[in-house]
Amino acid sequence: MREKKDLKLAVLIDADNIPYSNIKGMLDEIAKLGIPTIKRIYGDWTKPTVSGWKPALLEHAITPIQQYSYTTGKNATDSAMIIDAMDILHSEKVDGFCLVSSDSDFTRLATRLRESGMLVIGIGEKKTPNPFIVACDKFIYIEIIGAKDIPKTTTTKTTSTPVQTAEIDSIDSKFIKLLKSSIEDIAEDDGWAFLAEVGALIIKKKPDFDPRNYGFSKLTPLIKSLKKYFDVDEREVEKTHIKHIYVKIKK
Repeated sequence: MREKKDLKLAVLIDADNIPYSNIKGMLDEIAKLGIPTIKRIYGDWTKPTVSGWKPALLEHAITPIQQYSYTTGKNATDSAMIIDAMDILHSEKVDGFCLVSSDSDFTRLATRLRESGMLVIGIGEKKTPNPFIVACDKFIYIEIIGAKDIPKTTTTKTTSTPVQTAEIDSIDSKFIKLLKSSIEDIAEDDGWAFLAEVGALIIKKKPDFDPRNYGFSKLTPLIKSLKKYFDVDEREVEKTHIKHIYVKIKK
């Protein structure tokens, strides 16, 4: 995935489907991927259900977009957000979009933006339907963004870097198979693969992949914990203090 700090991103937030409790964490996460040049949030601000967002809007300079609910059962907020996204797309002022919602209604929007060459990052809760997740270049769960703020700490014997989180995904055979196939896809003739490239390939195959989902802060400690399946080699780069991490499937 294209991850450059100078990428200009349009951040569009669906206030109806996202909790306001960790907006700072969400914006910090987005800042790792690019510059949020446009920040808008959509909702019916006459309703008490979105009142909790108001202090956060002032603190983080997010522009609220008012969208009345004209009829019961119809989500006018989604329509307004989609129309704005297309307007921003055609303005050619950004390099990508961050769609903050847990609503599958934005699946087609994410697909359309990617068809136009835009980077699309999704942020939502773990309840987000899979079609929206796979329509994005990368999808980040709110639960792991807010992990540091959650009192409960979950650790495992294999966790070299414990992460506080509400729920940790298990490392099952399906996940191990994904790791192995990704390593095999880019490995050299000697079987070694550059771990950074492995991580990028996994995200292409599984947009919601994040080491934090499994209780690790980074991919390296996650791989190192799986000594039963993988060998890890740390190679120093000449004339620098940088080390490149390589991984190989154990025979």
